[in-house]
Amino acid sequence: MLGAALVVGLVSFGIHSVLGLRLMAPFELEGAAHLAGWGAVAASAAILPLTFVLMPRSGTPWADAIQWVGYLWMGVFSLIFAFVLFRDLGWLAAGALGLLPDDLDVRRILLGRLNLGVLALSAAVSLAAFGGSRRAARVVRVSLPIDGLPDALDGFRIAQISDLHVGPTIRAAHMQEVVDRVNGLEADLVALTGDLVDGGVRQLAPHVAPLRDLESRHGTWFVTGNHEYYSGVHQWVDHVRGPLGMNVLLDEHAVLDHDGSSLLVAGITDRTAKTMVPTHTGDVHQAAAGAPETDVRLLLAHQPEAAPAAAELGFHVQLSGHTHGGQYIPFAWIIRMVKRWVKGLYNHEGTWVYVNPGTTWWGPPMRLGSPQEITLLELTRA
Repeated sequence: MLGAALVVGLVSFGIHSVLGLRLMAPFELEGAAHLAGWGAVAASAAILPLTFVLMPRSGTPWADAIQWVGYLWMGVFSLIFAFVLFRDLGWLAAGALGLLPDDLDVRRILLGRLNLGVLALSAAVSLAAFGGSRRAARVVRVSLPIDGLPDALDGFRIAQISDLHVGPTIRAAHMQEVVDRVNGLEADLVALTGDLVDGGVRQLAPHVAPLRDLESRHGTWFVTGNHEYYSGVHQWVDHVRGPLGMNVLLDEHAVLDHDGSSLLVAGITDRTAKTMVPTHTGDVHQAAAGAPETDVRLLLAHQPEAAPAAAELGFHVQLSGHTHGGQYIPFAWIIRMVKRWVKGLYNHEGTWVYVNPGTTWWGPPMRLGSPQEITLLELTRA
């Protein structure tokens, strides 16, 4: 954790120094104003690594308060960074097209006004995104048509929650709200597709405790996300299986009987897990090895990139998360340029792939352009 914080700190101070120069240069600050400006830059740069350093102390009021401020500022800073980048690209384009004024003083004044606009826009988007995180996760209902679905499984309902990220900004009250909403759906099965926590069992056990009350006919099924491996994966797997009473699938499968029809539930560990735990291969083939023929084949995989292997092995449905749908704009727009599976329903070579954009959030308590979600998926006859 200290090593990671050191890297984050060096990167943070580097980026803040560049941004500080970009934002303050047009104003030609002097004296106390100059010192105050750079003091604010230094404080901003320091709080980001401090947020990670304090993660092991999560649960103590003072550490939680600092982490709350740190994560919130992380969101504001990410917006400032993005909007400065967009401003610079626009400035370069305007220069190339000969649209900038020739007078250097006029350019400096224009650049200063643009910088004030960047800060005002960042503040406005931050407020809107923070307000979005205060809203309860919406329930999204999805129908999955499947050829040859037997009568017993027609209408089978799966409630998916994902990326809960229980930690400094997400606590027991939030989990209780999720449990109440899921239980109200009366699902046949609950799927939790990874990234349950950001922190250790000792600190967060009381805050995940409401999840033991999740109700469904065939129980709750859990697969690991990448954040479990930053938080003590073996301890969390034991805790999820034990006190929380969930079924954990680590590159393995189980077969459920539902009124005489059969449903295979397979689950893989996160695709990055083998770099930290070599036995957690994240291998769909291993998870399905030896599986009998069943009426429906369901795969739980934290990251949606498992879809090609799922289609190859004849899975009817894959449920994933991880992307958060970009979480808040402009990243909710940018992610679509770099990710194949972002959020919502896809069909890959006959396999339905649903990407839940997250039931809460990670890091900054912000949601805008990609609301938090509880998904209710219903199997239907095609």
